[in-house]
Amino acid sequence: MAAGVEIGQHPASAASARGARTGRIVQLLIAYLALGIGSLWALFPFLWMISTSLKSDSQVLIYPPAWVPAPAVWGNYQAVLKLVPFGQFLVNTTIVAVTVTILELITSSFAAYAFARLRFPGRDKLFLLYLGTLMIPGQVTIIPNFLVMSWLGWVDTYAALIIPAAFSAFGTFLLRQFFLTIPPELEQAARMDGCSYFGIYRHIILPLSGPALATLAVFGFMTQWNAFLWPLIVTNKETMRTLTVGIRYFGDEAAGQFNYLMAGTVMSIIPILILFLLLQRYFVRGIALTGMGGR
Repeated sequence: MAAGVEIGQHPASAASARGARTGRIVQLLIAYLALGIGSLWALFPFLWMISTSLKSDSQVLIYPPAWVPAPAVWGNYQAVLKLVPFGQFLVNTTIVAVTVTILELITSSFAAYAFARLRFPGRDKLFLLYLGTLMIPGQVTIIPNFLVMSWLGWVDTYAALIIPAAFSAFGTFLLRQFFLTIPPELEQAARMDGCSYFGIYRHIILPLSGPALATLAVFGFMTQWNAFLWPLIVTNKETMRTLTVGIRYFGDEAAGQFNYLMAGTVMSIIPILILFLLLQRYFVRGIALTGMGGR
């Protein structure tokens, strides 16, 4: 029997198996190559931003452009901290993003639990009506929201930045889809033991919903961290500006100083990048379990 052919296996079958295995390897190599090229293409703006943030004024506009600054000017980051109240912008953004994320998790989980587990007349119709608000562009509600904030005297306050964003139809939909996957037998057993609706929500639903809650937390935090239009409208004082608004004004003041602008932008995205890396495992799992992964 020829070498390399297993006992009892026809030579043609062995060659066919090797050909199929080689074909799979080639397909994987092509797929990984395509993913690698796509990743580099997606990282190109980010890498160029970091490179520009470390260049001197004379290096920014030279042609052909240089990818590696020579030498790297780390003082650009320190200069940005001196030119603008970057620390105040960071504090404002952190307060708003963290508070809105916590409130959104609370309100969305309460609403999702009611729509997924409680039975009351008109529940499904009310949920569809609530879900229909996702089709309304955010620009449509800006003027009514601003008039309400102005009437309440909340302009240039944290309340104006936090309260309108604390309720999310998307977050309710996301958590409801996950809550529906939790076996109802657990809830029935807890009810037989005398557990209240709030007790079931606290001791059963929430502990089992870690991936979905982490996913919503990442979505909510990223949205508020990068929010621009609403903070621009409801804040007039420099001390109340968030990072996105502050960097936008800084871009006007530091016209032509792209190295400073890129340094400020890099500092503004570092916290959100750290958050995503810390919650990446829960984020991916939550996307898959809530049915939003395209399956």
